Amino acid sequence: MTEENVIRKKQTLVTKERLVADFRKLGLKEGMVVIVHSSLSALGWVCGGEVAVIRALMEVVTDRGTIVMPAQTANNTDPAFWENPPVPEAWWEEIRRSMPAFDPAITPTYGMGRIAELFRTFPGVLRSNHPNCSFTAWGRDAKSILSGHSLDFPFGEKSALARIYDRDGCILLLGVDYHANTSMHLGEYRAKHTKRCTQSCAIKINGKRVWQSYEDYEENSDLFNKIGRAFERSHQVKTGFIGAAPSRLINQRALVDFTVQYLDDLYADAEKAHH
Repeated sequence: MTEENVIRKKQTLVTKERLVADFRKLGLKEGMVVIVHSSLSALGWVCGGEVAVIRALMEVVTDRGTIVMPAQTANNTDPAFWENPPVPEAWWEEIRRSMPAFDPAITPTYGMGRIAELFRTFPGVLRSNHPNCSFTAWGRDAKSILSGHSLDFPFGEKSALARIYDRDGCILLLGVDYHANTSMHLGEYRAKHTKRCTQSCAIKINGKRVWQSYEDYEENSDLFNKIGRAFERSHQVKTGFIGAAPSRLINQRALVDFTVQYLDDLYADAEKAHH
């Protein structure tokens, strides 16, 4: 972070009214479908914290549009895959046996930030029923965007990401980079050479808690910032500050398509080099 940004952040008192003005200046409009990834701390000193941010988003988009947020619960996965931090292998079976089943009404988000966690509890906000990769949504298309979220390939064609794509929606990166940009996982899923894997979690089936396996693909967000920077060279990203937070408003469909092409080209180049 540059000295200028540090000074700017320290000097920024951010109110709901300021957020509304900043969102509109960036290009957020009434009636939009938008998925929001956010860092509250990046915004500066927000009067009202995450409540003010959510109310400002709702005021700008209105219930004629739809706000979507990630509500993922990466702690409800097979402990064999855990890395940050890992747990002893001797614990794995007990964790699989005793992990509480996902409950969309009460299971908190994990690592999604304070804005996404509070949004989950707001009146009128719905949540998809995926035990690991759920999404929340509010507004006109909330129900149709979230319905039919499949257990297998949760960032694929039967996910909120694909429904946002269908509606030509937008992505708002609020003080976070492309590493947090879940929509790019849809691009990974659609790329030709994505590897499959098996994941598992605690879920209720017919009212009974079970440890359930499902099919997924190997996600890797390590390349997302590199892909995002390449995409920005096509001048399809609106950038600006929301409070003190450097932010981006992106057409989701264009970025997903770009991600597919980038990964397919990368694999083809690797194959040529191998031969």
